Amino acid sequence: MPQLGESIAEATIVHLPFKVGDEIEADQDVIEVETQKATMGVTTPCRGKIAEILVELQQSYPVGAVLGYLDASAEDAARLGVSASPVDAAAPISAGKMTAPAVIKPTVHGLPVPAHAGGIAFMSPRMKARMNELGLHSADLAGIAGSGAAGRVTVEDLEDFLYRLDEHRQTKASPMRIAIADAMRRSWTRPLATVGRPVPVDAMLNHRKKQSAKPGPALYALRALAIALGENSAPAGRLVGGKIVHPKSIDVGFAVEAEDGVLVPVLRSADEIPLAELLPKYDELVELARARRLPASAQGASIATVTNYGTFGLTWATPIPLPEQTLVLGLGAGRPVPSWDKEKGGFVPVTEAGLTLSFDHRVLDGGAAGRLLARIVELLQAPEKL
Repeated sequence: MPQLGESIAEATIVHLPFKVGDEIEADQDVIEVETQKATMGVTTPCRGKIAEILVELQQSYPVGAVLGYLDASAEDAARLGVSASPVDAAAPISAGKMTAPAVIKPTVHGLPVPAHAGGIAFMSPRMKARMNELGLHSADLAGIAGSGAAGRVTVEDLEDFLYRLDEHRQTKASPMRIAIADAMRRSWTRPLATVGRPVPVDAMLNHRKKQSAKPGPALYALRALAIALGENSAPAGRLVGGKIVHPKSIDVGFAVEAEDGVLVPVLRSADEIPLAELLPKYDELVELARARRLPASAQGASIATVTNYGTFGLTWATPIPLPEQTLVLGLGAGRPVPSWDKEKGGFVPVTEAGLTLSFDHRVLDGGAAGRLLARIVELLQAPEKL
């Protein structure tokens, strides 16, 4: 029984379309199973003949249970990384029947994934060893079309892919780019989601005009997020096992574009410091980040990030939280739009920006994320209180 989803421990047999002795092809559904999430097929890794079926209809079996045996050629068995158990290691395998289940294991997990998922999702021990030798991750090879059973990527496919790369122009990735890639790859192992809504920013812009030292939109958003999380820190908690670990301090980072990447300076206890007092520290950290001279005290251990992608003219985006964070708040470019005014009985122009909140869906659901976003919008409408 394959792993059919992150939270699925067993599945029920609902259909057995073949019987013992039937010849089958590679990647063919031989057993249909049902979980609490979906119905899907268990597929064959190679062609052969069904030697034995060990399951019964309407019975449930745990992940890892042996469902049956397939008579396969010794060549296919070797290619798939299947070997006889130590007890029968000396026994002939001319018929191809293994006395132990396949040792191929999925290297990626997530929400329900069909059992016949191919490509780089399943790798032989030989393939894993070669990738470790080259320092590659499965995400690096996502574009390879596999020639193995069920579309699996073989070592030969990998070597051919690497050989053909030499035909293209290549540049060395900077240490920062490699670090960002690693962080995003680790972040993407979680189920991430994004909610968004428009926010009128006229009040914020008018408040900014009146200040001698003018905060940027990102700092307004950061302060609003910090206050909202100071009122309720649960949305910024991290799921560890069966517990949500709340932050001890509302330390919020903000994205600064630097050469060949992005740095995230951190403002500590941002919920306790007024906007006017945060501004000089914010400006200082922006300059230090651009110069790649951030002190250790201003790096890491933050609970959320604010990113102003509106500076690039973008009105909407779905940024990814850092691996150690649950949340990232994004602010888009402001633009004039018509808004209905009940008192005037007509449309009036307002400046509106898109506000997005990307989050770890294991910790937060859409409703909780929407309420947090609504509170941030409310705070941005009263900038004098920030």
